[in-house]
Parts: sequence; C-alpha cells; structure tokens
Amino acid sequence: MNKKLAAALSGGAVLVLALSGCSSDEGDKVGDWAKTFCDQAKPQIQKRADAHQIIISTAADSKPAEIQAADSKAFQDIADADRALAKAVEAAGAPPVENGEKVQQDAIKELNATAVAYEGLKKQVDALDPTNQQKFADGLQGVADGLTKIEKMDQNALSKLEDGELGQAMAKQPGCQKPTASVPPKTSASPKAGSTSDSDSGSSDPNKKPSATPSKKA
Repeated sequence: MNKKLAAALSGGAVLVLALSGCSSDEGDKVGDWAKTFCDQAKPQIQKRADAHQIIISTAADSKPAEIQAADSKAFQDIADADRALAKAVEAAGAPPVENGEKVQQDAIKELNATAVAYEGLKKQVDALDPTNQQKFADGLQGVADGLTKIEKMDQNALSKLEDGELGQAMAKQPGCQKPTASVPPKTSASPKAGSTSDSDSGSSDPNKKPSATPSKKA
C-alpha cells in the first residue's frame, strides 16, 4: 500500500541532493554563497532523507495504523525541512548570479508553498480511518495522487539554484551531498514485505493489507 507513496516521494526527497558535475573555480563569491547555504541546509537534507526512509521502510504488510503514523510523521518532517530550507536560502542572501534576488525569492516562495502542501497531505492521512481497510485504501490512493503533484513542486523549488555555476558550486559542498538515511530499514519475516505490486490490488485475501497502488503502471 505504501510503495506508491515511497515512489512518488523519492523525487522530492532528493531535492538539492541530485546536484552533480565538476565545478571550476568560477569566483569565490559563488562558492562562499554555496557554502553558507549548504552548511545550513545539511541537517534539513538529512531530515528529508530520514522521512523518505520512514515511508519506504514501512513494510508492505504493515497495519493501516502503522502506515498512517509513518506517513503522517514523514509528511510533517518534510514540511518542516522545506520551511527550514527556505530560511536557509533567505539567510544566505541573494546568490551572486544573474537575477540572483529573483532566484532567491522564487526558491523561498516555492519551498514554503511545498511545506504547506505537505502539511495538507499530513492532515489528509490523519483523517483516514485505519479500522476500515477498504476506506483506508481508497483514502491512501487520494494521498498518493496528491503526493505525485506535490513531488513536481518539490523538484522545482530549488531548480534554479541548481543551474549553472551556482549549482556546480553547491555540488562541491558536503552539506548539499546526498546523505545516508539515519533511520534503519525495518525487516520483515514476510518475503512480500516492500514488494507490493499493482497486481496485488486484485487479491481477495482478507488478511492482505489494502492497496492504494493505481491500476496503471507508473
């Protein structure tokens, strides 16, 4: 049931983590800005990675109440991290690149908007009834659909910061590198844990957890 959420979240979870490329030393000012931002962003990037791991480590055979709690916490953590990233962009000042002030303001606006959207998903998850598996599965499908839209917002939030020499400078900073999630993955005795597929939705097994995976292939 939770696999679709994990898949949808994965794109957003690597925000400012997918920076790549080699930077030529194109000015200390750009590098200084990148260091200032990335040093502040590092704990928030770690928080996002941990939130992502919470979702993907919620076993496929977990109970609805466990999935609800895991997703609720993950969405709130990501919202908090996005707000903190917005503050980090603000504190770092306008980056010393063309239209730097607009780039900064756009990133702040989009990060805060994404935070609000994740909090909306949290409320949506919290409102689900885990005691009714069918209704819970239907409701979780709606959450997955909403997450797909928010993921696109999340990917765009810092996209302009990742362009050109500024992105290259950020790629050199340890604070903006992809972290290892500090939340240990859960293990399950069930060989099906974490492997729920679209075909599971047609199962008539009453003991199987409800699936919110869309019928179409991702």
